[in-house]
This record gives sequence, structure tokens and C-alpha cells, in this order.
Amino acid sequence: MESGDVTAGRGSGVARGRRSPVSMPQMAAVPENHSHVLAEFDCLDPLLSALRLDSGRLKCTCLGVSRKWLALGTSAGGLHLIQKEGWKQRLILTHKEGSVVQVACCPHDEDFVAVATGQGLVVVWELQLERRGRPERVSVSWEHRGQAVTALCWDASALRVFVGDAGGKVSFLRAASSKTGKGSGFVIFPVQTVTTVDSRVVQLGYQDGRLLVSSLSRCYLCDTEREKFWRVGNKERDGEYGACFFPQNKGLLVGQPPLLYSARPGSRIWEASFNGEVLSTHQFKQPLACPPLPLIPYRDEPQHYNPLPRSPQSMAFSKLLYLGDQNLLTWTHSAIYIFTPQNGQVLLWTEVKDLVDIAVYRNDLFCLHGSGRLSHLSLLSAERCVERLLRRESWPVAAMVCCMFQHAITTGRARKAIPIDRLEHLRSQLSSSTHPELTGQLEEILAKLEPLDSACSSRRSSISSHESFNVLDCGIYRVISRRGSQSDEETSSIINHSMSEEERLKEFSFVQEEDAVDPDPHGSERTEAERSEQGVPFHLPLSFRHKPPRIALQAVRDSVSSFVKKTTEKINTLQMNSELWHLPEFRDSGHPEISASCSEETDNEVSNEMPNAEADMQALRSATERAISQIQDPLVLLDPGCLGETLHKWLTVLQGILGPEELRSAAAALSSGSEPGEEKADYLNSGQQDGSSFSSGEPTESITEERKEESGEREEKEDTCEMKPDRSNGSHPVPVRAESPEPLPSDLVEGLSQLATLYTEMSCFRNQEKEEASCTVFLRSYFFLLDHERVRRMCLMCYSDQPEVQSSFVEAMQDLTQSSKVVEVIQRGDLLRSLRSLRELQPWSAPPLLAHLHRLYEKHGEAAVRSFTQFYPTITPADVMTMAQQSHFLAYLDNLVQSQTEEHRLSFLQCLLEPESLRQDWLELALTHDAPQRCDTISPDGHPRWHSHCFRWGYGRLLSLLIRLPADVASKQKMAECCRSHGYWTGFIFLCCELQRREEALTTICQLDDIGLLEEADGVVPQTLEEWKLLIQSSQRCSRAADSEQVTGLNGSSSSGGGSINPENLTLMLARAAGPDRALAVLEECRVQLVLSPHSKLVCELLRVTETRQRAMIQTMLERCDRFLWSQHA
Repeated sequence: MESGDVTAGRGSGVARGRRSPVSMPQMAAVPENHSHVLAEFDCLDPLLSALRLDSGRLKCTCLGVSRKWLALGTSAGGLHLIQKEGWKQRLILTHKEGSVVQVACCPHDEDFVAVATGQGLVVVWELQLERRGRPERVSVSWEHRGQAVTALCWDASALRVFVGDAGGKVSFLRAASSKTGKGSGFVIFPVQTVTTVDSRVVQLGYQDGRLLVSSLSRCYLCDTEREKFWRVGNKERDGEYGACFFPQNKGLLVGQPPLLYSARPGSRIWEASFNGEVLSTHQFKQPLACPPLPLIPYRDEPQHYNPLPRSPQSMAFSKLLYLGDQNLLTWTHSAIYIFTPQNGQVLLWTEVKDLVDIAVYRNDLFCLHGSGRLSHLSLLSAERCVERLLRRESWPVAAMVCCMFQHAITTGRARKAIPIDRLEHLRSQLSSSTHPELTGQLEEILAKLEPLDSACSSRRSSISSHESFNVLDCGIYRVISRRGSQSDEETSSIINHSMSEEERLKEFSFVQEEDAVDPDPHGSERTEAERSEQGVPFHLPLSFRHKPPRIALQAVRDSVSSFVKKTTEKINTLQMNSELWHLPEFRDSGHPEISASCSEETDNEVSNEMPNAEADMQALRSATERAISQIQDPLVLLDPGCLGETLHKWLTVLQGILGPEELRSAAAALSSGSEPGEEKADYLNSGQQDGSSFSSGEPTESITEERKEESGEREEKEDTCEMKPDRSNGSHPVPVRAESPEPLPSDLVEGLSQLATLYTEMSCFRNQEKEEASCTVFLRSYFFLLDHERVRRMCLMCYSDQPEVQSSFVEAMQDLTQSSKVVEVIQRGDLLRSLRSLRELQPWSAPPLLAHLHRLYEKHGEAAVRSFTQFYPTITPADVMTMAQQSHFLAYLDNLVQSQTEEHRLSFLQCLLEPESLRQDWLELALTHDAPQRCDTISPDGHPRWHSHCFRWGYGRLLSLLIRLPADVASKQKMAECCRSHGYWTGFIFLCCELQRREEALTTICQLDDIGLLEEADGVVPQTLEEWKLLIQSSQRCSRAADSEQVTGLNGSSSSGGGSINPENLTLMLARAAGPDRALAVLEECRVQLVLSPHSKLVCELLRVTETRQRAMIQTMLERCDRFLWSQHA
């Protein structure tokens, strides 16, 4: 019934608005400096009625808002969570500890809500909507019992809530998620008191590790990590004055630390740095004398704009909120005020009655009124407001907004939101009988409309250069992609190239498989004469590249087993010869002899295997001691050839005893059929060096031929498998051996580890073509002997360009640390708890920590990489570079550098450049990621576009440090060329000044047309009259080029001429530096015909008077000094 009444009331209201035949007066137009309005498109009265919050007994007391939720606290202790999409109630949380007085939604995790009650209780709720569980109180604090909680603030990165009360106490409590176990937050992270200020806390704010506390008398800044406190400013105040942080993440401000704003008496606001130093004071008393803009409702007609000015307003801003895009919001009980503090102007102020509290999310305002009523307002530009009103078919209201904001509606830029046909459709919907004045004004506006093309120049934005769109009558945007663009051609070529490569690999693999499956069936029956005629020894196919040791060893193993099998078959054939079986003595006694001989051989083999383990261990010990003693000889140690030979001999013994199982079984089979010493050494050499042949002398020729034939067939099959694009199981063919296959004495392990690590560090694989495969096989086979830290450094220095070696090392370390409790925490997917568990492992060891960080990165991606800065210097940027994608590594590097104090960042970044060639690589990475497109910064002829240095560079802070690093001239020139080719003009100008290419820098500044590049503290100021002449002549040429082409600002609006570089502005600058007469003389020498404006003439006259008085004063002082000296001399 209630919703039906509300709907009926709404419909009747709209009907009344349409039937009203009253003639309205002509709408007054707002000034051109106003471009935005506050509009109300939703009525929340039906929602309050459904929640029973419109009665006198139960009222809404507070509100909070996030991306998903609108949270409403009630006087009965309930908290209603309303889903903003569709305005549906999803949950209600009850509290028996009094009414809800404060509520705050976690900005980055929609599953947490903080609530404060009238008795001083603070509760953090976990909603558990994703798991469809019941909401839980995961943290509770009675730290403020008996006090009125006045402010709540979230630190979303650490999931903690800061609380301030009327007594001045500030505390925090952490949200102990039920995912990590109930009660863990109470035991490990109890509620803590941060500070107690001198009076009631008015507002709290948190940003990047800093807590902002605004009390009745002062504003305080707290570094929560270092536990340091500052006072913002020196002057006190008396009353409720708010304060907030102001993130700088737009345009030229990207990369700068946040600012903070603190309210002061008399409509003033302090602007302070992130360290609490007051930078300036904004005075809004006089700007607020402008008339208010009316609130735009979509149902009823708005109030008419009254252009009469108001008296200056002196008020106290009780709270300050960051709103939308670089705006500041505050309010009183009767009005809402929105400022743009960067230029010290009032964006708008609107009268709204009976305001109590406001919560904001982006450009949306949710207002709580004294009667308990709620209103939802949106901050919109005028053209966007009209577009939304047209979609709702609110024709009279849309026409009134068009008439009030004629200056914004008639521009060509507004055609993107409001095409001309939509405005003509609006005119057709208005009746000349009911709205005659409104219809007439709309006719005048239609006559002044500018087409879309007039708002655009040759400098198209990056979006419009690839796509165009139009708005249909139903309000849908139809996007038309330009398929012939360069980006599409590049994308298609890349896809086609990758497909062709993949098809070639598949065809090649298929041919190899056919060759491997269909060997020559008569190859084993060829006679010795045929083999000798071919000229290929042992019937082995010659390969043009070495094969990995594992492939060669497997081939040897198969050839040996084939040799044993065929030998046994031939013996049986001889014993089973049909001619011998015809004799009766052989029929009766043949089998017993054969069985007796076999049993005798078996007994001998068993007896021989017993002492093999001890003998092998002794042989390994003696080989290790012999190698260590030889290495201690300086002649061997300093000769790479002798050192490599010594290590190769030791490795031969190691492979036969502690090598992989297939190596040892093949070696045992081989040693049983030949001379042990020579055959074993030759076998191990073949395993270490592919393509090598056996060199022992005793085996028969036929046996050698058969063995080599089988080995050749095996190698062909291995080559076929190796050339396949991917493996069937996705794993490396050699398993990682993190533990020794046999127990080793501790003294022997030390020597083995020293030699094995030295073998890898000496790069003994350099003589093999497949160096990466050889190193990978050795690392995976003998990882249990290697020193982990030395291997990690070796991978970074020697194998940074070989990812398989890096991945093998990480895989081995992950196998070694698989039993750690941290692995279980990481697998649960909670990043914060995983990082906390890793911090508890201190002191860290780099290899196991690196394995855990690889797991974190695979689980969480960029979010994990950004947190790796806390593990520096145990984990270096080189480790992260081999682990993460380039864009993720840049985010890590930027966070790591910014974690240092400002005065130490440059030296810290220089310490990270090992080798120094990384400077150029990092510069190119930062210039190509999160950067503007080149077509927006560079013109087709290679010159800078107008004001293109104002574009946002995602890693601008890192770029400014990289170009300031000390380097030689060649490196500076290379960096300057890189900045020029990518359109990073501020860096290019700085490097030109470093390289004494000042003329090029001044020319670039003229093409950018921003006089601020000359006037700023770090600007390029001309030092000689020749440079002034060059600057004036260049500005004249650039101004002529600009006159022939309409230039627009970065946001589509025409630029103001106050900051442009033209001969008049340069003349005034030269007059201040060298005097007005000298400046005019330079103009004459440059043959520039310039008529100064009255303002410029007045400045020149004042400079002349000032110069004359200064000369007279100096002359008077010199005369007095001269008289004084003569008097002293007398």
C-alpha cells in the first residue's frame, strides 16, 4: 500500500507539471564560470517507507556509502544494508548496545562494515555474502565505553578501523576475518590507543600511512608506522572544523603525494603538504557572494536562477570531503558547497534545507536531513544533466536547464552528449501554449548551436582517433570502431604471425614423429661391407648440434640394455642350435649345464654387489679430496682450462655414484660387460658431452655396431620429442632432486657442495651449444649439493636471459619449502595474512623467501608484487624482475623508490642500478607503460603538440628520478632521444639543459606554449640576450602557426591566453630581468612589430620608476658611505 501511494503521488506530481498552463518568466542564464549542477534523479522516500524509517518513533541516524552498499543506521540499533543497484535491502544487523551513531563501509572490501553505537561500542562486521554465510562480529572494541564516538575511518590496506570520540581519544582495531580463524584478531592484534588530543575529535582521515585527526582546536597528522605526530599549522581555532586528505592523481599532479585541507574560521581553508606544512590559505568568503545554483529535480520544475549577488558568507566548515574529480565538499544545515581548491574557486553552492550529514562516493551525494529523510544527489556537468533528463523524458526540466546553461549547451563539445536531433526532439515535446517563454528561449539556443567538428582540432584524443560514436534516441551509445586503424593492423599481423609459427612447429613435429616411428627395418641386417661403404662409423646419424646430457644418457642406457639382450639371445641361440639337439648327450645334459652356469653367474653378481656401496662412497671421497687439493694449487685455480678439467674428472665419478637412477643403472650394466675403469669413464664422458663415442678397446665389432645403431635410433626419437612445441604433462623431463639419494657424511657433503657450486659458477657448460639445457639438467639433478644463495646469485648474473634455469631453481626451492606452514596460509588466498606469516619468519633467507614470494605472485599477481618492497634488501629488484611481468615490476620499483625519504630517493635508485645499463631499460619501460599515446604528444612532423607535456604519465615520479641520475654524455644523449621519441617533453627539456642544448630546449618550450616552463623554480630561464632573441623569434613563429589552427585544451576546452608564450609576455619577462628599455631594444633588433596592451605599458612604466628609484637609492647610499669613510680618515 505504501509503495502504491508513493507511486501514485509521483505520477500525479508529474501530471500536474505537464498540465500547468501558467506562463513562466524568462529563465535567467548562469555565468559562464558555472558548468556543473546538483541534480536529484532518485526519490528514496519509498525506500524509507518500506524500512519503516519514516515514522516518528524510528528514524535514520547516520549513513555510509561504498561502491555497492548504502548503509543506514537507525535509532533502534539496527543497520540496514541497501544494495544500490535496484535499491534492495539485503541485510539488517542489530545491536543491543544503543542506537547506531556512526557507520563506515570498507572502501576496498565490500565484505566489511564498521559500526559505532551510542554506548561507545565499536563493531566490525564481516558480511560473508560471497560464501552465503551469516554475518559475524569479527572485531569488537569497548575502548570508548561511555563516550560518544564522533568519527570512524578505514585503513583498507591493513583492514583496521580508526575511531575518535568526544573525549579526544583515538584508537584502532583490526578486522580479524573469520577466514583466518575466529578470535585470531583478539590475540594477535588487540585494540590499541593511538593518541589522545586536547578536545573532541571532529573528523578522521587516512591516506598512505598517515592519519589525520581534526579536533575542536587543532589539526594533527600522525605517521602510524613510525609513531610520529605533527601539528598542522601553528594557529589554534575554536569550533567544529573538518579536515581531509586530497589525493593528487589527475593530470600533472600524478605521482605527487596527497595534500591535506583543514578548515579555518571565516570561510578559510588551509592547504598543507603531506608532512603537515601549511602551503597556502584559500579564502572563500568573497567568492561565496555569488548567487546559488538551483537544485535540479527530475520530477518538478526547478527554482529559477536568481542572478542577484549575495552578501559574503563567513562560516565554519564542520566537515570536508573529497568528491569526484579533484573537488572539495562541505555543507551547513542549509546549503552544500563544492570547491575546486587547485584554483581556489567555487564550483557551485546550492541551498538544501535541514542537512545533518552527507556521505559521498565518487560524484554521488547521499544526504541525511533532520527529519530523517534521505536524498540522493549527483554532481554532473550541465550537458550530462540534460542528457539524463532527456532519457527520463522530463522535457520541461531539461529545457529549463538548457536555458540556464546556454554557454555549456551551445558549444560543440556538448554535441557528444546532446546531439542536435535530441534538442530538436525536446523542442517538439514542448507545447507553445503551456511553455511559451521556454519554447522561445529553446529556439534561440538551437540557432546558436555549434556542430561537433567545431570543438575538435587536428589534435584528436586517443579515444576518438580509434572510435567514433553517436547517441540514439533511446539513450544508447553506438560505438563505431575504425577497423583500418594501425592498432588493428598490428594486432592482426601479430596473430597471423603467431598462427603461422605454430603451424610450422606442428608440421615440423609431425614430420619428425613419422621419421622416428618408421625406422629402417633392414638396418640391423646390413653387412659389415655395406656399413664401411657408407663411411659413417657405427651407423650413427650425424647431428648438427649437441644434444642435452639426459638425451645422450638415455640413448646410452638403451643401447647397453639392447646389447645385453642381444648377447643373451645369441648365447641361447648357440646353446639351442638344432645340430646339437640331435645328439642324445646334449638332449640329456644340455639344460642342467645351462641352469648351473646361470645360477653360478647370479651368485657371483650378488656377491659382487655387496661391497659396491662402500667402494663407491670411498671412490667419491677420494675423488673429492683429490679435486679440492688440486684446486688449492694457484696454477690450477687461476687457469680456467685446468680448473674445468679438474672439475670434469670429479664430475665423472659423481655422476656414476650420486647421479640420477638411469645413469647409475646404465653404468652398472656397462661395467659388468667390459673393463670397469675405461668403459665407465667413457660412458660418463658420453653423458656429459653429447655426440661423443666410446673409446675402450676390447668389445667386439658387432657388439659396438649394434649398440651404436640402437643409440642412433634412440637419439632420433629424443630429437623428435624435443622439437615438439610443448610436453604432454607440462613438466621438465628431469625431476628435481632436493634430497640426496643416499646418506652422506657431513664432511663429505661440505666438499661436494663446494665443488658442485663451483662447477655451476665456473660456467663449465659454456663449451656446449645447448648451455641452458646442460645447466638446467645439472641443477635439477644435483640440487641437494648446491649452495642455494650462491646459485641464486649465479642465476641473476649469468642466466638472467635463460628463464628455464631460473624456473628450475624456483621449482627446486618450492619443493624444498613445501612442508612450511606458510605454504598453507598462501594457498588459502588471504594476501594480508600471508604477508604477516612471512614477516614472522624473520630473519629471512633469500632463497626460501623467494620461493614463497613466487607462490604469492602466482596467487595474487600485481597486488602481491606491490607488497614485496617490505622484503628489501633480502629480495632485490633483480629477483622481482625475473619473477613478474614488466608492468607489475614497474609498480614494485615505483613503490620501492617512493618508500624512501625524498632526499634519499635519487641515491637509493642509483644503488639499485647494477649494472648501469638497467637505467635505459627502466626508462623505456616507464615510458611505454601507463603513458599517453604518441599521437597525442607528437605531431606528424615530429614536433611537440600544444600543451602535450600536461598529459598524465603513470610513472612520472620514477621518470623524473631516472633522468636526474648521474651518467656520461652518451647515456644522457640516448635518454634524451628516448624521451623525445616518446613525447616525454619535461624530461627532454631537462636533459637538453644538462647537455647544454639550451636552444633546443627553448624551442621545445615555445612549441608547448606554456610560460610556466620558464617561470617555475626549476624552469628554463634564458641567460643571455641571444637566448631571449631566439625565444622571442620562436614564439612569433609558433604563434603564427597557432593562429592558423584552432587549439584546444587537454579536456576539450579552449585555453586561456594568460599562460601562453607570446612576444608580449616574453617582453614583460625580459623587462623584469633587464629593464623595460633594454627589452624594447631587443624587440627592435628582432624586428618584431608589437603593440603593447595598456596593462603591459603600465607594467613597463612601473618598472622604469622602480629602476630609477633603485639607482637613486644606491647612489645616495654610496655617497653616504664615501663621506663616512673620509670622515674616519680625517
